[in-house]
Amino acid sequence: MCEQVLGIEPAPEEEKPQRPRTQADKWNTHLAAARQFSEREGHLKVPRKHVETVLWEDGREDQYRLGAWINNQRSRADALSPERVEELSMVGMRWS
Repeated sequence: MCEQVLGIEPAPEEEKPQRPRTQADKWNTHLAAARQFSEREGHLKVPRKHVETVLWEDGREDQYRLGAWINNQRSRADALSPERVEELSMVGMRWS
């Protein structure tokens, strides 16, 4: 109806908005950024203002405020599930 009455064309496939990301999606992408940083630097002492750029297999490039995220996880350690604490510990998280 929008096409016929208003002459509005549907957005091309690449311009359509992405689906909202779940909290689990956000966790996994930040964890991937933390792994990348740890593998490259040999530690997870991320400066608070550090932004990590991740190049995904599909060619997409995303940036994550990894320093802030690490700091937030450290300050919320008591509220994290044991599985998430373990995932971060395996990457080299300093908890204090």
